[in-house]
Amino acid sequence: MKKQTSQKRSNCDGVSRRNFVQAGLLGAGGLGLADFLKLKAEGAIHPKQQDTSVILFWLSGGPGHMETWDPKPEAPADYRGPFQSIATSLAGAKFGELMPEQAKLAEHLAVLRTVNHGSGDHTKGNHWMLTGFEGPAFNAPDNRVQRRPSMGSAASFLRGPNQAGMTPYVGVPHLRGGTDNLFHYSSYIGGGSNPFIVESDPNAAGFSVKNLTLAKNLTLDRLKNRRQLLGSLDVLPRDHEKRFRDLDEHQQRAFELLASKDVRSAFDIAAEPDSLRDSYGRHTFGQSALLARRLVEHGTTFVTVNCVPWDHHGSPGQYKTEEGARKLIPPLDAAIAGLVRDLMDRGMYEKTLVVAMGEFGRTPRMNKNAGRDHWGRTFSVLMGCGGMNMGQIIGRSNKHGENVVERPVSPQDVAATVYRHLGIDPQRVMFRDRLDRPLPLLDTGEAVSELFG
Repeated sequence: MKKQTSQKRSNCDGVSRRNFVQAGLLGAGGLGLADFLKLKAEGAIHPKQQDTSVILFWLSGGPGHMETWDPKPEAPADYRGPFQSIATSLAGAKFGELMPEQAKLAEHLAVLRTVNHGSGDHTKGNHWMLTGFEGPAFNAPDNRVQRRPSMGSAASFLRGPNQAGMTPYVGVPHLRGGTDNLFHYSSYIGGGSNPFIVESDPNAAGFSVKNLTLAKNLTLDRLKNRRQLLGSLDVLPRDHEKRFRDLDEHQQRAFELLASKDVRSAFDIAAEPDSLRDSYGRHTFGQSALLARRLVEHGTTFVTVNCVPWDHHGSPGQYKTEEGARKLIPPLDAAIAGLVRDLMDRGMYEKTLVVAMGEFGRTPRMNKNAGRDHWGRTFSVLMGCGGMNMGQIIGRSNKHGENVVERPVSPQDVAATVYRHLGIDPQRVMFRDRLDRPLPLLDTGEAVSELFG
C-alpha cells in the first residue's frame, strides 16, 4: 500500500478565538467556546479521532435492497425481481448481480441489512436518515423545514476541517434531484455549518468549481476592500441577528476558500492520472467519488456524493425496476469499489468511513408496473472502513425481504455509528434550537457494536 501523505491537522488546544469563529463554533446553536472545550474535556469530542472523515453516497429516492445488498434468490419471481444474485468474497454472502466489483471487496465491507423506520414517506425518510430524526410528512405545510442538523453539518460544526483552511463539509456534484432531497443542511446550529456545494459535474470536460474562481478583473486585494466595506455595515441595527450571523459565517468561509491555493488544489481532479480516473468510472458517480477522495486527502471531514434518482415505481415518467437498476447500479458499483480500493492503496481506509444509503428501500414484491414502491420496514445500508470490523452482514430480513428477523438497526443507530467514527458522543452534545430549548445531537441511537472492537 502507498503511504498516506501526512498533513498538518487543526488542533483545538491553544487555538485563538478567531479559529473558532472561522470553524463556525461560536455564537450558533447555543454552543460557545467554553461549552465546546468542556465537551472536549469530558470526552464528548475525542481528540484521538480528529483526523477521521466520512464519505456518504446519498441515494435519494431509495434503492431497492433486493437488487443491491440483500437479494433473495430463493424468493418467488415477483419478489426476487429481474436479476440474479452473485457470490462475494465473504463466505455465504451474496450481492445483486449488478454489483460485481463490490462483491469482490465484500471482505472489506459491512452491510446493515435491517435498517428500518417503518415509513414510506420520502420527506420523513430523507430527514430521518440524514439527521437521525423523523422529519415532516410530505403533505405537512412546513415540509421543507429542517428540524435537526444533518450529520455533515454536525461534523462541520463540532469537528471543523481536518486541515486548517479546508472546507469541512462538501456536497458533490450538487444536492438537488432525487425526491424531497432537502435535508443536508445545518438547521439551528448556524449557516456556517452548511455544505459547500460544488454545483459542477466532475465528469464534465473542463470541470471547474465556479465558486472558487474570482470574477474577471477582480483581484484578491479588491475582494479584501469589498470585505472591509461589508464589515462597515456592522454598525447597522441587527433586528435579525441570526440571519446576519449566518451571513457573516458564509462570507468568512467564502473569502477563505477563494484565497486558498490548497483548496483549489483539492478540487483539481484533472491532476489525477487517467488510469485512476478510469478505475472509478468515467461518469458522474465515479468522478464525484474520486473528487471526494481528493477532498478528504486534503483535509475535508465530511463529503456527500449525491447519487440520484432512485425512485423507480415503473409508473409513467419513471423507471421500471430493471431499467432503473441497469442505469444506476453499475456506475454506483464502480464508484464505491474504485473509492475503497484507492483509499486502501493510499493508506486512508483506516480513517475514512464510506457509507451508502437512501431514505428507505423498495417494496419486496414488485408492483403491476414492474416497479417497486416505498418500503421502510427493512432496508440495507453499506459501510466500509479499515478501522472497523469489516467482512460482516449485520442483521437478517425474512425470506421475502419484508421484515426484520434479527438485529434491527434504527436511523439513529446509523448516525451514532458515523458520529462514533468521528469521535463525537452525540448524546452528550447539546444544542439549543430555534426556541432556545436544549436538544441532544441524538437521543436514543447507539453505534452498531459489531463494527467496533
